[in-house]
Amino acid sequence: MGKIQLTQVRKSFGEVDVIPGIDLSIEDGEFVVFVGPSGCGKSTLLRLIAGLEDTSSGTIAIDGKDATHLPPAKRGLAMVFQSYALYPHMSVRKNIAFPLKMAGMSEAEQAARVERAAKVLNLTSYLDRRPGQLSGGQRQRVAIGRAIVREPSAFLFDEPLSNLDAALRVGMRQEITELHQSLKTTMIYVTHDQVEAMTMADKIVVLNAGRVEQVGSPLELYHRPQNLFVAGFIGSPKMNFIEGAEAAKHGAATIGVRPEHLDIVAGGPWQGTVGLTEHLGSDTYLKVTLDSGEGVTVRAPGEVAVRHGDRVALAPQAAKIHRFGADGKALA
Repeated sequence: MGKIQLTQVRKSFGEVDVIPGIDLSIEDGEFVVFVGPSGCGKSTLLRLIAGLEDTSSGTIAIDGKDATHLPPAKRGLAMVFQSYALYPHMSVRKNIAFPLKMAGMSEAEQAARVERAAKVLNLTSYLDRRPGQLSGGQRQRVAIGRAIVREPSAFLFDEPLSNLDAALRVGMRQEITELHQSLKTTMIYVTHDQVEAMTMADKIVVLNAGRVEQVGSPLELYHRPQNLFVAGFIGSPKMNFIEGAEAAKHGAATIGVRPEHLDIVAGGPWQGTVGLTEHLGSDTYLKVTLDSGEGVTVRAPGEVAVRHGDRVALAPQAAKIHRFGADGKALA
């Protein structure tokens, strides 16, 4: 079991409210990602759930039991940090077994759990090596193995891939996703990378200044952002925003169009000049300055034969235009 319920959870440091008050339900077996810009409160919220920070008010229930004031060791959760925090003088086997040894578990049970975790994480052949003999990705897998052997109600990941290079991040992202499919255990994952959020999550919680802006599946947030903040944060490249007369034509203060929903067509209503072009083979990204002075990004499939300084006409796909009011909230 791994259901976690937050009810008006608040955290303040002196006069500053870091988490003003959050209600959130995380269901058993879900993969939930907390995402948002630096300083939005996502790591603080994770630490509150883990018990590494005290709540200022509100309640945290784990599997229906009030855990608000329980110490971390009593919550049945396992945390994986950005830093691997492995013991360099110990073998991989001993690093993974360490929390079990501290809990007084028998050596036979320790050995069985370590072997099971190593098999899941493809670490069996590395069990007798030391951390210094491993790659960054392998070390992170050891850190995850140390969490797995505790057989927790939920795993808490605090930006675990930040120290890895781009290729390793992609590989570890897939491994953690597959691990979730295998274990079926609740996972809460913190990241500032919305691509990680979109590709890994069952449910995304978008945070801004300690507040929940929107909760939903990746595609719900992509197709139906509830406000300008979510619209601009979810999606890569980010959504284009147009104000003024063009937005007014659509009965909005601001309209949003994703780069992939802008078509290059002869006689399109938006005229502009091409600036930077990025040719990626499968896609071409164009930075276009409209005659109105606003800059937009266009994502076109395949190769597009345009260069810096060329004139282009663009047409937004009518069914893909997002409308927002003066308060920044999405209009029906």
